[in-house]
Amino acid sequence: MKKLGLIAGYGELPSAVAAEARAKGYSVFAVGLEPLADRSLASAVDEVKWINVGKLGLIIDTLKKAGVAEAVLAGKVPKSLLYKSKITPDLRAVKVLFSLKDRTDDSIMLAITGELARDGITLLNTTDFSVRLLAPDGVLGKHAPSKNEWKDIDFGFRIAKEMGRLDIGQTVVVKDMAVMAVEAIEGTDEAIRRGGKLAGAGAVVIKVSKPRQDLRFDVPAVGMETLAAMIEVRARVLAVERGKSIILNRKEMLKKADKYDIGIVGYQPKQ
Repeated sequence: MKKLGLIAGYGELPSAVAAEARAKGYSVFAVGLEPLADRSLASAVDEVKWINVGKLGLIIDTLKKAGVAEAVLAGKVPKSLLYKSKITPDLRAVKVLFSLKDRTDDSIMLAITGELARDGITLLNTTDFSVRLLAPDGVLGKHAPSKNEWKDIDFGFRIAKEMGRLDIGQTVVVKDMAVMAVEAIEGTDEAIRRGGKLAGAGAVVIKVSKPRQDLRFDVPAVGMETLAAMIEVRARVLAVERGKSIILNRKEMLKKADKYDIGIVGYQPKQ
């Protein structure tokens, strides 16, 4: 049986990726990144080791000892951890951080990918094990955006793509063709709260992939926590990029979105 290494961060995606990998015939050996990965991950994989997110050397050594040659990254690893003294990096992680030209998401992840490759571990595309989770085209629930909200979606999509190109963030919050918030280091849910408070009721949230998205990491994903943030600030519409964004717990999410009159759409602008 083929073995897949799973480096698991925060959220529901690691368990979803593990389920699809096992359905494809892989045994899944997971490294649960502490303090991020949920303990329920243990029931979704064949074996799991819990390692602090800053111990890059130990993470790689553990994967090698388990006989892992291919791995996938899934789940959030907030960059804000670097600035809150939440982790104590080991020597290998420190060397990686000091080698960076900057601390954008892509620079950090490409450096980590290089470290894995140096030890014979190939990082696979996250989407190889989440195809069924990718957003389809069109209105996904009962509530379609209004004419003005479609304009906000189209406007916000272009802004979000530019922010992604600059590797700043992949989410924007818009209302009446004005940007209320751009995602930065705080992450999607906090950007929604910040933008929604400024906008008042009726904000539109747009989340996209980067123009040159590396599918091995940072694939845009939304789920119940995204929806909870929108409900909190009375946002009206969530638009995610069709075929390039992951929707977790879609059935449950759409049911709750319908209850709160929130529209969810898979979107791709006309060329």
